[in-house]
Amino acid sequence: MRITIFFAAIASLLAPIATAGADPAPSERVRRLLAEMTLEEKIGQLDMPSHGGHYDPARVAAGRTGGVLNFGSPQEIAEIRALNAQSRLKIPLIFGLDVIHGYRTLFPMPLAEAASFDPAVAEQSTHWAAVESRAAGLNLTFSPVADLARDPRWGRIVEGGGEDPMLAGLFAAARVRGFHSGGIGATLKHFAGYGAVEGGRDYAPADISEGTLRDRYLPPYRMAVEAGVDVVMTSYISLNGTPTTASRRLMSDILRGEWGFPGYVVSDMNAIPEIALLGVADGNGEAAKLALEAGVDQDMDGEVYIAELAGLVRDGSLPEAALDRAVARVLATKERLGLFDEKPFDPAAAAAVLGRADIRAASRALAAETFVLLQNKDDVLPIRPETRSIAVVGALAASQADTLGNNAARAVPAETVTVLDGLRARAPAGTRIDFVEGCDTACTSDSNFQAAAAKAAEADLIVAVLGEPQDHSGEGASRASLELPGRQTDLLRRLAATGRPVVVVLLAGRPLALSEAVDPAAAILLVWYPGSEGGHAVAETLFGDRDPAGRLPVTFPRHVGQVPITYDALPTARPGKVEDRYTSRYLDVALGPLFPFGHGLGYTHFTQSDARIAARRLGPDDRLTVSVTVANAGTRPGREVVQLYVRDVVASRARPVRELKAFGKLLLEPGEAREVVLSVPVRSLGFHRDDGSYVVEPGRFDVYLGSSAAAPLIGSVVVSPGYEAPPAGLSAERFEAGHMTVIGKSP
Repeated sequence: MRITIFFAAIASLLAPIATAGADPAPSERVRRLLAEMTLEEKIGQLDMPSHGGHYDPARVAAGRTGGVLNFGSPQEIAEIRALNAQSRLKIPLIFGLDVIHGYRTLFPMPLAEAASFDPAVAEQSTHWAAVESRAAGLNLTFSPVADLARDPRWGRIVEGGGEDPMLAGLFAAARVRGFHSGGIGATLKHFAGYGAVEGGRDYAPADISEGTLRDRYLPPYRMAVEAGVDVVMTSYISLNGTPTTASRRLMSDILRGEWGFPGYVVSDMNAIPEIALLGVADGNGEAAKLALEAGVDQDMDGEVYIAELAGLVRDGSLPEAALDRAVARVLATKERLGLFDEKPFDPAAAAAVLGRADIRAASRALAAETFVLLQNKDDVLPIRPETRSIAVVGALAASQADTLGNNAARAVPAETVTVLDGLRARAPAGTRIDFVEGCDTACTSDSNFQAAAAKAAEADLIVAVLGEPQDHSGEGASRASLELPGRQTDLLRRLAATGRPVVVVLLAGRPLALSEAVDPAAAILLVWYPGSEGGHAVAETLFGDRDPAGRLPVTFPRHVGQVPITYDALPTARPGKVEDRYTSRYLDVALGPLFPFGHGLGYTHFTQSDARIAARRLGPDDRLTVSVTVANAGTRPGREVVQLYVRDVVASRARPVRELKAFGKLLLEPGEAREVVLSVPVRSLGFHRDDGSYVVEPGRFDVYLGSSAAAPLIGSVVVSPGYEAPPAGLSAERFEAGHMTVIGKSP
């Protein structure tokens, strides 16, 4: 039997001390190039213009461009390479693009992949995305996004790994490995704290305490750095009042000094001149100086390094040594990526790779790993064999763009398999599939509701494809409301009034407030934006060829007014009680989430029994070890995600009500039972003080084990003595993965 195991725990351990801001010694090639380059050529290496922005072919031919972005076609890249071959030193260019979830063949969005609770899913998808990107001539992607996102109003939550720092970090690291195995470099973004923007609004400021920054927001970035990410991108925001693009503390002290990052830092697009808009620089000249001195090595389409740095060096405002340091980092990264030794590029060869059958097959298989079955009343799913007619309702069912999702790189919409396509292809002979829009993707009018309901009433089953159009998600798509857009809830009620069971297939890039949908819907299958082969994967899941095994990487609220709502909230002195007005509750909505973090159903039923904690007293060098017997009590094979949570009960500062510390996923046949063991380093149970020191305080830790963040308490352990690490400025922290193992069949 195939068993899939996932590693998942964070430990804070001492690592070798890194000198603040130190860089690896440059190679002989880098030293030689620095000695040969003119001031203008050096500054050119720090410039990355965009297609449609400040790209200048004359500067490329003159050797005054370090890289370009948003040139995605092989022919365009070949033409720019030919221009660069005319330059004096012929230093290779970076060719970058936002390859967020695929190049020509699209895979599920990163948040969807986190729902698999299997980092291997992200590693495989990014491998294939990189294979296609490399064939097209690219050598760098601006991914992964490691921004911890705890506010679903923020549109870019769809690009990251969810609300838990461990889960987000594991997926960020997996994506780095996948891009590398496929042949391109990776860019970590957006450093740091972008997901904490006020009000969930893009580009707004963030304010994060030191302890919270280090406990929650920095670990995913750090795990990606340890995975070998090549480039780090700043964010647009100010963090605690300092623009990240001008933050020496972030880019030099933490990233390079504490973590030893050897690559280079690039600004987000136009972020350097925006330092002035944030009120921290008086014009572009000062913004350029602040950014370079903070450790931002390359200007993405801001044009200020090209315009300002030469003058700053010549008038003595900026030492040329600071310029040389940045150039050396860019050149060294190009060297590590193998760009100086690249073979000639043949754009015609890309056609044999892009959209290749095996890559599309991977997209189909991996999409199915990300689907989350939120509810399934009376086991209406999988679709029963006796079903002879299905009404598919909703314009999203036939929308290629909304199946692909945003950040579609160079995907071809016409090559996309929609949900409607997939159902028509998979339906058994003799089963009729009828399609009626009901309303357009925005669903602003109910004028066609009656006709849709009349058609749906003739069917045995209704599949309503609802949710967010892709332009409601991603950058610049923050939402103040989390309900189904437009009149979709009204449409759903109208369909349910027919008396036919309604299965909702939900397209979304964020948690939605579905309180008004759970009653009229018989089942809700969350499929996110499933990508190029998404329609096939959805249909196969609805018909039971595949078992939905995804789990929520984010909490689903009942109402937007609960936001932010996360599973690892801090405790309140007055826990909410319905019968007591003066407790932490709402008058108009129930406490708690609609669907908790880690939630997800399948087509079978699992039990967890005989949970045992191996040792109740632990020292700082020990491991918390828990075993449990997991059984498939149903009639179909399926996969369970075992989740281990811990709470530090009494500490010197309030600690979360629970934190995910380990998880594992395993496949069980009907009636099969296996014993599994989850193991967590005790040193992963601590937290950071505001001075940057890390501590595991002695005392009691409660242990919870189950299938979501609502897992039951199984017991407690006592840690004694504790453990303490010095402030982060004196010692770097590393993250060790714990593990789950399968022992064997239970007695």
